[in-house]
Amino acid sequence: MKGIILAAGRGSRLNRLTADKPKPLVELAGKPLFDWQLSAMRQAAISDITVITGYLGEQFQRFPVNRIHNPFWEKSNMVRTLLQADNLLQHEDCLVSYGDIVYHPDWVRKLKDSPADIAISYDTDWLDLWSQRFDEPLSDAESFQSEAGFLTDIGRKVSDLSDIAGQYMGLLLFRPHGWLQVKKLLQGYNHAEIDKLDMTSLLSRLLARGISIATVPVAGRWLEVDDPDDLIFYEKQLAVNTYWKHDWRL
Repeated sequence: MKGIILAAGRGSRLNRLTADKPKPLVELAGKPLFDWQLSAMRQAAISDITVITGYLGEQFQRFPVNRIHNPFWEKSNMVRTLLQADNLLQHEDCLVSYGDIVYHPDWVRKLKDSPADIAISYDTDWLDLWSQRFDEPLSDAESFQSEAGFLTDIGRKVSDLSDIAGQYMGLLLFRPHGWLQVKKLLQGYNHAEIDKLDMTSLLSRLLARGISIATVPVAGRWLEVDDPDDLIFYEKQLAVNTYWKHDWRL
């Protein structure tokens, strides 16, 4: 299995922290997010890793990974970035990671073991984390429902916690047949429409087409970095010598 890390965006909500570096190179717990991602994948026996770059992409040259550049990064979203690895996805089983998350190697292993053509991980302990990050957790959380191990709903704004069985984490698995289903869907979109498409919207539209997406539950031990407040909060939590269920290093 191959690894793909989506690292094209600037992460403008991090403000000055990404003035001179791409978002995945922002540090958390003493290392760039990208280092944590590489370590988790390698510990899960994924050693052939490709990073898809954009903003300040040359800074990834120091890492022993394959690199693909998204020339459209300034005007496109994550789906366009993933499409830059089309040749790889057509022929190989690929585990795909967002560039602004950290996670335990066990979660990579668990997703990797899914036999599905398309699978995604989700955190069942999401509310504990969201309640600490946001005054109103529902202001940021989106719908997520799964039945018998398959996705039934994702990405809607909701007003009731009962609509959220977990939060999608930004870890995905595509096998070549699953990627073919993605390509067939995208044939109905023009270039500008694909540029605007984010990953959650893609998953929702695949569902609407009747395409199966397996769901892999995990509990804690991952984080996403959206803004400086996230980093401040995480560093404070990690500095306390007590167990924290979202510490991905444990």
